[in-house]
Amino acid sequence: MTWWHAVVIFIAGMWAGTINTVVGSGTLVTFPVLVALGYPPVTATTSNAVGLAPGTISGAYGYRHELVGYWPQVVRFAVASFFGAIGGTILLLTLPKDAFEKIVPVLVGLAVVLVIVQPKVSKWVQKRREANGSEHHAGPLLFGLLFVIGIYGGYFTAAQGVMMMAVMGMLLSEPLQRLNGVKNVLSAVVNIVAGTIYAFVAPVSWPVIGLLALGSTIGGQLGARIGRKLPPTVLRGVIVVIGLAAVVQLILK
Repeated sequence: MTWWHAVVIFIAGMWAGTINTVVGSGTLVTFPVLVALGYPPVTATTSNAVGLAPGTISGAYGYRHELVGYWPQVVRFAVASFFGAIGGTILLLTLPKDAFEKIVPVLVGLAVVLVIVQPKVSKWVQKRREANGSEHHAGPLLFGLLFVIGIYGGYFTAAQGVMMMAVMGMLLSEPLQRLNGVKNVLSAVVNIVAGTIYAFVAPVSWPVIGLLALGSTIGGQLGARIGRKLPPTVLRGVIVVIGLAAVVQLILK
């Protein structure tokens, strides 16, 4: 690894940690960067899962005040994410490598679409709440969807946070800032589970993991402290551009 590769990976990790804490989809920054630097898609995915886990923990800690009194419910949600993440890692490790490389452009494209439509989903959820006026509590549907998102996150982490926010926003009546805190905790659970498994049984790059871990930890704190002040459209625009570039690169590769 050259020195400028290390700098680029560190900056990408810091930016991803910030984005993950604020809106999710930080993997759409780091994954294309690693692929562009020559890392195989599977190695880029597994190294991302391990390296970005500290950043998700950092972001979850930054939102701890929003979760005061809500931790029993968060733990219940985390159980669904935990088992889903295990299922996702099993898929990645058992499916043929060629299958993963073929489906990656589709997954990245799906993640980009989710990032684009997220503002409209949020507005729809807000209008639905105002019109309904009733409380929505966690039910089997929410736990089932969180389990499925956990599978997706364990297999390919990009935009799992956006999925979580959309699902919880539609099925719960909690404030959005609290839901964002829950999202950060659940993303941390998925990344820790997947990262722990991949660290022992999958191809990873430890220098990449170290740089991503350091950068994403710093980014997680930045996202928790100043992320709410950053223009969401700017963050979203960067994610979409990078994601589209990744799709084109992966298709042409």
